[in-house]
Amino acid sequence: MKQEHWPLLLDIVNGKVPPKPIAGFIIDSPWLPGWYGISTLQYYSSEKLWFEANMHAISKFPDVIFLPGFWSEFGMCTEPSAFGAKTIWTQYALPHADRIMHDISEASQIKEPNPKTDGLLPFVLQRLVNYRPEIRNAGCDIRFAIARGPLNIASFLLGTTELMMAMMMDPESTHRLLKTITSFTINWLQLQKETIPEIDGILLLDDIVGFVGDDECREFAVPYLKQIFAAFDSSVRFFHNDAQGLISTPYLHEIGVNLFNFSFEHSLEEIRKLAGPEVALLGNLPPRDVMAAGTPEQVFDETVKMVKSINDHSGILWSVGGGMPPGVNTANIEAFISALIQKG
Repeated sequence: MKQEHWPLLLDIVNGKVPPKPIAGFIIDSPWLPGWYGISTLQYYSSEKLWFEANMHAISKFPDVIFLPGFWSEFGMCTEPSAFGAKTIWTQYALPHADRIMHDISEASQIKEPNPKTDGLLPFVLQRLVNYRPEIRNAGCDIRFAIARGPLNIASFLLGTTELMMAMMMDPESTHRLLKTITSFTINWLQLQKETIPEIDGILLLDDIVGFVGDDECREFAVPYLKQIFAAFDSSVRFFHNDAQGLISTPYLHEIGVNLFNFSFEHSLEEIRKLAGPEVALLGNLPPRDVMAAGTPEQVFDETVKMVKSINDHSGILWSVGGGMPPGVNTANIEAFISALIQKG
């Protein structure tokens, strides 16, 4: 993230309205490699290409806040790999993590990984350490410690359907698995902070929170997310869930979240009422059907509609309802920015 963008983000998180509307996008391997003209595998395997792709986005769109900024990741496989999940790679698609559990009864056999040594985690962190001088010389900083959420990780280790069934059929074993994952996740976030002291934010991503009912959210999501966001004292506690978000949103303040990226299927007004004024919002143009598939004119028009859909612009970072999807071209991003400037 550009150094001058951090105080801007803090102002938005603290409920202020910036002098002009600010665009912010979550960017990582689903979008960056294709937009930069390289394969997904090249992006993962070359630190140089990873750095250059991120820098190109920053230089091309200097006024956009890119989140989390220089995200060092291997798709959804980073955390599952630490538990021993086999990672299956392809040239242009995201990697896939194989399940390591056949039944929730195996939860007691799952050992907590060491983030310093296990799976892909050391490579994720070493990439940041290797390029930290170049990142800082470019006027940027690494500001976020990042992890997938406990339900998300559990769904990769066990399977999504199996996890949903386990919550109903064997809650004791489900809690055992989630406690192990939560402890690991806290250690992983703390290690990132210890290694890169300028980190002052936590980004947690967990779409599976959007698959459960209210009782299950209270029992299997809220307490574990709350522990994780308290891993260290941070100015920005950023939660991404672009699945169904109406059930979990009222608990965000209790969890400790102060920045929320949510589904485009929920309006800004709807999420603002549920989340309360303490939680800043990142959203919520349809990412695939408008930002990726639309023309620049359509993106412009829909962005104007989005801005006009809510009267109070405090605590809003204008974005898409999720991460930047594959296939979004430069012209559509420029149209989004132009609409904010002209109509914001």
